[in-house]
Amino acid sequence: MDTTSPSDGRRQTPSSSSAAADATRRPVVALAGNPNSGKTSVFNALTGLRRKVGNYPGVTVERVEGSLELPDGRNARVVDLPGCYSLYPRSEDERVARNVLLGLDEQVPRPDCVVAVVDASNLERNLYFATQLFETGTPVVIALNMMDVVERRGTPVDAERLAVELGVPVVPIVGRTGRGIDDLVDVMTTAKTPGRLWSLSLEGEHALDGLTQAVRAMGSVPEGAAEGEALRLLTSAADDDPFLVQGGEPLRRAVADARQAMEAAGIDREAVEAECRYAFCGKVAAAVRGPLVAAGPRRSERADRVLTHRVFGPLIFLGVMGVIFWAVYAGAAPFMDVIEEGTGWLGARVQSLLGDGVLTDLLVDGVIAGVGNVVIFLPQICLLFLFLTIMEDLGYLSRAAFLIDRLMRGTGLSGKSFVPLMSSFACAIPGVMSARTIENRRDRMVTILVAPLMSCSARLPVYALLIGAFIPLGYQGLTLLSMYLLSVSAALLVAWILRRTLFRGEASTFLLELPSYRMPVAKQVVRTVLGRAWVFIREAGTIILAISIVLWFLAYFPKDDAITEEAAQRIEAGEDEAAVADWEAGAQLEQSYAGRLGHSIEPLIEPLGYDWKTGVGLIASFAAREVMVSTLGVVYSVGEADEESAPLRTKLREDRRPDGSPVHTPLTAISLMVFFVLACQCMSTLAVVKRETNSWRWPLFMLAYMTVLAYVASLIVYQGGLLLGFGP
Repeated sequence: MDTTSPSDGRRQTPSSSSAAADATRRPVVALAGNPNSGKTSVFNALTGLRRKVGNYPGVTVERVEGSLELPDGRNARVVDLPGCYSLYPRSEDERVARNVLLGLDEQVPRPDCVVAVVDASNLERNLYFATQLFETGTPVVIALNMMDVVERRGTPVDAERLAVELGVPVVPIVGRTGRGIDDLVDVMTTAKTPGRLWSLSLEGEHALDGLTQAVRAMGSVPEGAAEGEALRLLTSAADDDPFLVQGGEPLRRAVADARQAMEAAGIDREAVEAECRYAFCGKVAAAVRGPLVAAGPRRSERADRVLTHRVFGPLIFLGVMGVIFWAVYAGAAPFMDVIEEGTGWLGARVQSLLGDGVLTDLLVDGVIAGVGNVVIFLPQICLLFLFLTIMEDLGYLSRAAFLIDRLMRGTGLSGKSFVPLMSSFACAIPGVMSARTIENRRDRMVTILVAPLMSCSARLPVYALLIGAFIPLGYQGLTLLSMYLLSVSAALLVAWILRRTLFRGEASTFLLELPSYRMPVAKQVVRTVLGRAWVFIREAGTIILAISIVLWFLAYFPKDDAITEEAAQRIEAGEDEAAVADWEAGAQLEQSYAGRLGHSIEPLIEPLGYDWKTGVGLIASFAAREVMVSTLGVVYSVGEADEESAPLRTKLREDRRPDGSPVHTPLTAISLMVFFVLACQCMSTLAVVKRETNSWRWPLFMLAYMTVLAYVASLIVYQGGLLLGFGP
């Protein structure tokens, strides 16, 4: 079990609180709340598009910040903390939130104000976390969100009474529409620090007091947070808790004495805090909640009878996923075609303006093509996040995770992994990006690492070329289906292995709070989609562009003047100019750095049934899998080619080795398709994984394990086929 601590166990000094803050420093406002409390909507309403997205150092948790002008004219730094159920963390998200609130994060000063976003329709659960925020010693304001839901249900919440009960400002709001946001901003400068509002038994309070003094003596947490930290150590911290280790023997002895005193008094230390806190929250909720006015089942309950039905629920879910899959795959195609045509038009214009030359080729085939490799994914990314945002705002995404959880549980994942994996059939990039909806770190990382195994649309041109050229007509559909079944089986198997090795640990508890159904607000949906698109362009796009230029360089240099001269002589001799140009392109590619790499890896890939020409295609396809087809068109001197190119299919079938045996056979075609199913031939995916994990470690690991998996599987297919007599 993960334990709460400073991120690396080193002694950390808390940053200054609001009382001692430097007057020249920008005020820091932190937004905290449970998942599904509407915290993101509140953040968007406060900051609009004035935000930046990154990762907390050394972890995969996303850090979202924005700007806000306070009533006194100061420009505040608004930090959207990860959604949490508790400040006694069992996940990376909760640990990050706690460190920020206690001033233990070096990248974010301790907040001057915490806006606790509380879902008024789930008051007790949300107050549990809010009361933990009170015990951090940081001034708090309650944003009582989703007031429209409780009003529609006929169960109003008295915000003024709640403010009296809690001793902090309480502002009723509707985050998704912006109602009450201005009032929330106005009271941020009047935030209060109420401290702990509930009590243990007399013996429990006595034990807690002694431990609080020991924590306070350490000086590692702010003064106002010492009691809260002592309570955590007393009731839930493990013996190897890094904070406990940091305190040394004096703190360890104080914790042991306090625990012994509670046990002697017959107090269940692991349950007492939750029991007492929930009792307090229930009492407050009962005092501020109005009498039930509406009778009968609510709209959400009536909808759930159908949408979560044992029979109709999964059928509806499959229909919804079918629409999403079609939209991301087919619906984005026209927009992607426009981008591709626009990139080609721009390249042609630059070519005509600058004429032939190295600089022109760099701009056209390196920079413009590289930018195209970035922008081409935007339609799919925008459409996927459009659907995901609408589903989340509606409240259906949680239901979808609930419906599919049992199926995913067998792999060690939860239902929340299904949408990213399903989306990866269209493209792994939006699939990997959508994994950020998974709170559990282990599940999120495993989902990211196996998503590229799902057979994306970029593999289809390769399948189509090889199946059309080498697979008999009656077996073509079965072969294509087999590739997809292999991809799904491999993804689930690898997920099962990763969950029991690198990411082993007890299965994540699938706690799911089904939010009320709500109509999405178009403005908020657009903001979210645009924000995700900009993150992709800024973070992953730069890496993709750089790799595109490197691949262009490898395929372009060095140039052999002898080949150019021979081409000119052949044209002068009357040979067809287009055919000679195709021959020249293939000859130049063969002696380029990429061609030389293809020759150098030929001994390595020969056991798979491939020659150097296939090796060049594998190297070039790292830019994008579908580039394999056009590269083979150049290598075989047939000019521009696609998966339907009859000349290219003929060239592949007729190609012979020095001994006269065919280079390509049905067996090598199947071996190559298996390689493409399992290999990570996509620089864009690696760039996005780097951005999502905030480290090169995991994309490099993914590249390594997928390459080894692809090589071994293709080796077994080819060599096994030869042993069974399926060779040339």
